Amino acid sequence: HVQLVESGGGSVQAGESLRLTCVISGNTWSNYAMGWFRQAPGKNREGVAAIDSDDSTYYADSVMGRFTISRNHAKTTLYLQMNNVKIEDTAMYYCAAGGLDAVVVAVPRFAYRGQGTQVTVS
Repeated sequence: HVQLVESGGGSVQAGESLRLTCVISGNTWSNYAMGWFRQAPGKNREGVAAIDSDDSTYYADSVMGRFTISRNHAKTTLYLQMNNVKIEDTAMYYCAAGGLDAVVVAVPRFAYRGQGTQVTVS
């Protein structure tokens, strides 16, 4: 049974930092990509960042230079460090796993995703 559980969301002010965490269980992920995507009210899901099986990382242009995706060695915990957040970063953030390739725009379609954690920037 695959399970992804996000945490770390909250309300912050523009310019501050936040770190999201996703604990992943129920499968081995050595050969699959993982990532984060977000969805704001009234908008489509947007891939934010992806990390490949070899730990290469990829980002959406909107977060490049501000967000960093990483994970632990066992590939059971995924992180998203969000620095210098902006009001437009406000959204529900989801982690996802089971992707065949670390393509950022494809992250919302990865095989598994969590329930999400809300990030609100004011």
